[in-house]
Amino acid sequence: MLSPINFKIKGVTKRWITNVMSVVVGVVIIIEVVLGIFVHTYYTETARSRANELCQGFSPLATVSKNEYVAKARQYIENFEHKDKVEVQIIDSKGKIIITSNGFDPGNPKMVDYENALNSVNSTASWVGTDEQGEKIMAQTTVFGDYGEGSNGAIRWLISLDTVNEHILWIIVLCILIGIGIIILTAMTGFYFIKSIVRPVREVSGVARKMAMGDFKSRLEVEKKDDEIGELCDAINYMASELGQAENVKNSFISSVSHELRTPLTAIRGWGETAKMSLGFDDKLVAKGIDVILSEADRLSGLVEDLLDFSRMQSGRLSINMCLMDLVPSLREACDMYLEVAKQRNIKLDFVCASETKSIMGDAGRLKQVFINIIDNAVKYSNDGGSVLVDCHEEEHCIHVRVSDTGVGIPEQDIDRVKEKFFKSNTTVRGSGIGLAVADEIVKQHNGLIFVESKEGVGTTVTVVLPIAEAKEATESNTAPPLEN
Repeated sequence: MLSPINFKIKGVTKRWITNVMSVVVGVVIIIEVVLGIFVHTYYTETARSRANELCQGFSPLATVSKNEYVAKARQYIENFEHKDKVEVQIIDSKGKIIITSNGFDPGNPKMVDYENALNSVNSTASWVGTDEQGEKIMAQTTVFGDYGEGSNGAIRWLISLDTVNEHILWIIVLCILIGIGIIILTAMTGFYFIKSIVRPVREVSGVARKMAMGDFKSRLEVEKKDDEIGELCDAINYMASELGQAENVKNSFISSVSHELRTPLTAIRGWGETAKMSLGFDDKLVAKGIDVILSEADRLSGLVEDLLDFSRMQSGRLSINMCLMDLVPSLREACDMYLEVAKQRNIKLDFVCASETKSIMGDAGRLKQVFINIIDNAVKYSNDGGSVLVDCHEEEHCIHVRVSDTGVGIPEQDIDRVKEKFFKSNTTVRGSGIGLAVADEIVKQHNGLIFVESKEGVGTTVTVVLPIAEAKEATESNTAPPLEN
């Protein structure tokens, strides 16, 4: 047995039906009711006006003498040309119908309009109802005025409302059909419009779920891209692309960090075992092993410190202790740290500084960390026999530290991304990819900037620009108490 189909309207479609279609249907119903009342009133009043117009020829009966009243009434009835449209009844002063345009004796019909006309201010009253034969009619009585000898009586006309009501009904049915058509058209266009929104949104939802599960290759395709839905799909596609790149960078970072950790740990373990086995036999080998272990331990410590600084930077807790300082000693110490490494690889490392440079407001330890990172990259990416030049000079009220190398360079498409976290342009050289990102953050907190210029196969120049301390800052620094560590 087949289970019944459950059709559920939900989400945007449900809200649209509730909010929009209910309003449209309500407005159409109100318009239909108002239009129906207007049409009924218009046709009824038109019929009344037309009947009055056709019966204007009987108005002289009000002024004839009582002796001539019946004869004149009969004469007017006989000459009346619209007997097929309006039935006219002549009433005497006692309220009795004495002549009718159809020639039949009406008997004693209900004459509500006549009774109302007797009590009316303008001596005229109308009535809509059903006659003795069950026909829907409209009747109107006008009592003739009294010109001194009493009223001659009254004139009463009757028209059938069946034809009028039939016209009214057809017009109302037509209006109802038009209203239903409007509702159907609105519903069709509305559902088409909703579909054009819901379908892409569902696709967006599906792609978002795939991305949440790690599939960053999914993309959205929209026929029209010149509206908000197209912009949303473009944004989702862009986000997927960026997340995919971020995922690749993250995986590359994990791989790089794992390698960076494994290499020194392997060296430490290997030389530790070698030194242990050589105790008491080869003191020189033991001493060399201890030196390697200490060197690799320092390397591990630096990597861990970079990771900690990156974590602090991400959480906004990277501390900077500003004070008035001379930049040259920190820069010189950073250069001295790489003299031996550069010498071993036959790389010429030169340090050039202007004879005098003004002080800056900064954190000497953090700025030394910046220079170590930049010089380390310059030496690391330089080929054996190359050169690295560290230049420090004053320019436009700023201290410029320029580190130039003759290394492998950076591809043009990667220059704008080298300061991004985890990004490595060259994956063949060791490094975590976060050092320059941390350095950039430190320089920014010193109100400075880092500029990178490079040409692949030629070399790279990294420039650190730091503002010189203002006189007010220097005075405040000299009078401020020393910072506690």
